[in-house]
Amino acid sequence: MKLDVYNIQGKKLGQTAELPAKIFEAPINTDLMHQAYVRQAANARLGTHKTKTRSEVAGGGRKPWKQKGTGRARQGSIRSAQWVGGGKIHTPRPRDYSQSMPQKMRQAALRSALSAKAAEQEIILVDVFGLDEAKTKLVAQAVSSLVGEGTALLVMPAKDDNYAMVQRAGRNLPVFKTLLANYVNVRDLLTYDKLILPLASIEAIENFLG
Repeated sequence: MKLDVYNIQGKKLGQTAELPAKIFEAPINTDLMHQAYVRQAANARLGTHKTKTRSEVAGGGRKPWKQKGTGRARQGSIRSAQWVGGGKIHTPRPRDYSQSMPQKMRQAALRSALSAKAAEQEIILVDVFGLDEAKTKLVAQAVSSLVGEGTALLVMPAKDDNYAMVQRAGRNLPVFKTLLANYVNVRDLLTYDKLILPLASIEAIENFLG
């Protein structure tokens, strides 16, 4: 698949670039993408939710009143679940939500997501995404020129000074996110409207996905 190449101002440079067919024209498996998305969301959960049971709340050491003769319902502790301030029953406990998924399936899901982006014409190629200074205004102007009103995911080829500058300048924009090529994931690909790829990122993604 060949796409036009733009500069950071959104103007065509009169050249095209080839996207690797094995990555950007792979079979689109929606079930596999869904499984990878659910796995990623589950692995992001901390699982630290917890409430105290009857044995963990403070107080309630003695029986509130005697068993018989009072005319009231029998009670064993003021920290039973039916009392205000009592322990909870069948409530969340700490647990691990993480799910496993074979590497080949994860890579296939990524190829499916990238192919879906390419099929929907949601990939924008730029010669290089570089800034003279780390200003949010410059990133906002570039995203507006390339994408318009939608959201954008920028995939950078390597962690260098330019990557650090773009990430720092763009992190205040709610419609924009910067990722390294080896951190591309299904969740971000499906969340953002457009995928901005500098030419160097194509080779980095190809090396990452094999």
